[in-house]
Amino acid sequence: MSWKNASLMLIIASLAASVTACSGGKGETAGTEPAPVQSKSNPSEPVELVVVSTSGDSEDSFNERFGNAIKSKFPNYTIKYIPSRKEYGIKEMLVAGQQMDLYFDSISFLTGGLLGNGLQYDMSDLIKQSNVDLGTLEPGTIEAMKQLSGGKMYGVPVFNNNVVMYYNKDLFDKSGVPYPKDGMTWSEFSDLVKKLVRNDGNKQYAGYAYSGTHVFRMNQLSLPYVDEKTGSATINDEQWKKFIQTVFLEPQTAGGWEEFVKATGKTPYTNEFFKTYEVATFALLSSSIFIDKNFETMNWDMVALPTFPDLPGVGSQPYPTYFSVTSNSQHKNEAMDVIAYLASDEMQTKLSKMGVMPAAKKEEIKQLFGTDSKFKDKNLKAIFYNQFAPIPYKSIYDLQLESPYTQAVGNALSGDMNTALRKAEEEANKRIQDAKAK
Repeated sequence: MSWKNASLMLIIASLAASVTACSGGKGETAGTEPAPVQSKSNPSEPVELVVVSTSGDSEDSFNERFGNAIKSKFPNYTIKYIPSRKEYGIKEMLVAGQQMDLYFDSISFLTGGLLGNGLQYDMSDLIKQSNVDLGTLEPGTIEAMKQLSGGKMYGVPVFNNNVVMYYNKDLFDKSGVPYPKDGMTWSEFSDLVKKLVRNDGNKQYAGYAYSGTHVFRMNQLSLPYVDEKTGSATINDEQWKKFIQTVFLEPQTAGGWEEFVKATGKTPYTNEFFKTYEVATFALLSSSIFIDKNFETMNWDMVALPTFPDLPGVGSQPYPTYFSVTSNSQHKNEAMDVIAYLASDEMQTKLSKMGVMPAAKKEEIKQLFGTDSKFKDKNLKAIFYNQFAPIPYKSIYDLQLESPYTQAVGNALSGDMNTALRKAEEEANKRIQDAKAK
């Protein structure tokens, strides 16, 4: 097998990997007291509320960010969190008759987990009754939900996420290369990572790696996976070609992917960035610093995601996580109490301070981001440096299309771009048709 074929197989394997988004910590309330939550429920009456999710969040993670605060705010509400597991997912819970009152997930998984199981419920009236001001939340996250719900509201955004560029300061220092800066274009970034490719006799170093699934999901050109009108895959068009060439192929080539794979027999990915320190930069979710313990031991910092020259200042799409009242909940008003509190200025401030990107759009809340975290000396302002790209149409098939879409990068790197995109389109459309047939 040639090294190029080996490279292709390794690249495809790594691009199939995915990183989930969570964060944790503790904070305090805002200086001004928000308006009291109002609903038809009686918070003084004891009630058990069951929270479910396919996010993979542990009970400790859920409690650290949300559960403890909810219990403190509503002492008569018993909060029970049940994470979806491979052997006991949402479908199995429904078959078993498991009570469900609240569902939360990121936007990419909401279509399958909530809508795919018939758990969606139009919360519009509950939102009005609870005096939740949607105007205080990031408008893109609200519009995305309305689009997904057909003008309804199946969920309220509680926290957010985006993609930033992390870098290993030690590798820059060893190469005598200046650190990256906020506001770089992808072309400038490619020129920079080219200087980080080297072999010191013991190790081969690469300049750039990335989380393919999230960079695709949150692409800066706001390209949907599926055409809303035709229901077909979109990958084989000029915009996707532009995106793949600019964000993946050019910086990959400049950053020494070919040299790295040839020298090591592996493709640079998370292990090479976080543990063996062979990769200088990594495009990843901004929340990762509050999940991955490796950030506590490596010498790192971050900058805003590089941008396209014709879209100055536009970063990744937001990656909101929504909390929803389920259609089969017997405690809809009480569940809405919880969501109203999570979306309040009080709770949004707590989340921001602990390092969870708030869904709130208020600058005074964003400015508190990470102030109670162990990383407050880092360039955390990079997370808010770019504006969000608009969220495009989301289909229930999106997650099934990520594998052929990300594999197109490896195919294009080792061969022809047009052939790679045509192959990805054929496979994606086949998956859509198979899913429809089921």
